[in-house]
Amino acid sequence: MKALFSRVITLCLVGSAVISSVAVAANDEINTTNPYEMIKQVANKTFDRFKTDRALIDADLGHLKVIVNEELMPYVDYKYAAYKVMGQYLRDTTPDQRDRFVEAFEGYLVATYAQALTEYTNQAVEFDPASDFSEEKIVEINVQIIEKGRPPIKIQFKARRLKDNSWKAFDLVAEGVSLLASKQSEISNLIRQQGIEAVISMLNDKTKQQIDRQPVKEAAAA
Repeated sequence: MKALFSRVITLCLVGSAVISSVAVAANDEINTTNPYEMIKQVANKTFDRFKTDRALIDADLGHLKVIVNEELMPYVDYKYAAYKVMGQYLRDTTPDQRDRFVEAFEGYLVATYAQALTEYTNQAVEFDPASDFSEEKIVEINVQIIEKGRPPIKIQFKARRLKDNSWKAFDLVAEGVSLLASKQSEISNLIRQQGIEAVISMLNDKTKQQIDRQPVKEAAAA
């Protein structure tokens, strides 16, 4: 399942630009008032940056973290996701611990997405038509990853409406399995067993790991 999520992240971030009809110039603003357009635009912009910075990436794979930080993370509600991941242990932490956990979780996501970007091929990604979201607080953007010789992978991006009426993504569901829910189960168990400070340290250590060209499937199994 870890390999599936890593592959899905890769294909959605860079594969969607292959067929998306929404073009975003480097200096254009992302339309955060429309969650469907936002997801497509962020994918396009991330992929464009990936191509523009190809020489920098070849010289230092760590540059992928810069791209993820600048092009992707502004549209991910990592604080909301971090609180969800902490689950019932959220109320047992101090404000300082919560702040440091959110920071560590953000770094962990950046490293995860950056590693996923090292595995890119030209699969097609099809977005379902947008639905009316005018009265919704949470929407699901349905996507299919099409790869020759394999059954389509069905996924969903989940996005939530913020108080200022903008939207941010907070979860990815692959073949019915939520990335957020799986991380909540994994990390909340670690908090129960080892404590919040140990988990913060663990996340920070994972954030510091170097990005390499090892296939994501092998890296996840290591």
